[in-house]
Amino acid sequence: MANSLLMPPSSSEPQNALALSQQAPSFFKSQTSWSLPYPLSLFSNSESQEKWQSYENILIACLRTGDNESAYLYLEELTDRFGETNERVIALRGLYAEATARTPQELDDVMANYEEILKEDPSVFTIRKRRAALLRSMGKTSEAVTALTNLLDTSPTDVETWAELADVYVELGLYEQAIFSLEEVLLFAPNAWNMQAKLGEVLYLSAVRAEGGDQLKTLSESMRRFCRSIELCDYYLRGYYGLKLSTTKLLDVLATSKKSQQAAADPVTGELATPSLAAVTKLNEVATSKLVEIVRRSASGEKDWDGYNAAEVIAARELIEKDVQKIQR
Repeated sequence: MANSLLMPPSSSEPQNALALSQQAPSFFKSQTSWSLPYPLSLFSNSESQEKWQSYENILIACLRTGDNESAYLYLEELTDRFGETNERVIALRGLYAEATARTPQELDDVMANYEEILKEDPSVFTIRKRRAALLRSMGKTSEAVTALTNLLDTSPTDVETWAELADVYVELGLYEQAIFSLEEVLLFAPNAWNMQAKLGEVLYLSAVRAEGGDQLKTLSESMRRFCRSIELCDYYLRGYYGLKLSTTKLLDVLATSKKSQQAAADPVTGELATPSLAAVTKLNEVATSKLVEIVRRSASGEKDWDGYNAAEVIAARELIEKDVQKIQR
């Protein structure tokens, strides 16, 4: 249980968040309350960074699963420990208010509270982030974009904000802006395999609606990003899924494209040559083989192969079956 308590629930599977929230009451009872004031509480056995991280993770898991009562208990413990003026606590209290709001008016009240906090102190970065997230969830997309870009004006190296902005741009169909945002993410986190795959996905979406040489170039870059993601994380399902999609599309385009549309390597600009048909075919075969293995071993419940997202495994199986049907025809 210790490992799951320290895992951010926002990135975990729904069933994992549910399992974590179900343990919230018993875990709460097992914790001895501290009575010494800070910093003397640091000498208490119950005082540790892991403990409070676990409290925050359980709080978020409970909000995800609708256990507001347990979430409130953990929120109060965090508030008592760190104080109502702590930035993290302020953000968590705001998150709780958002999650428990039942009407648009209550969400407006949460937004008004954020505005009031920022009016008093515009430097509360966590609340500025929550405000941007709330604007997005309320459907005020253009205002969310403005809020996120203002955040980046203040902190241009904030990877989380760049990633959030990229997601908003994808929703709006502004793929070029989304690609730029994800490239900024990778400037600061070049080994983030999930972001490499995310960039590959957006490049693929952009390529689908492009034509001619631009489509070839974008598809090739999409394929390379997926290759990089699986280079960084072997057996990364989304990476192999994207590699399968991009190479399949690239094979179709290469088969019908004119030679003049295929770019050559340019040492001045750093532009890479269009990949050969043989190379793309080989990568497509590798992606198929890996997807088959992942689906098979995950479905059989093999040890250490049960951590994949169930929906992604189903999507991978459908992609493989679609490929088989295409070959049979």
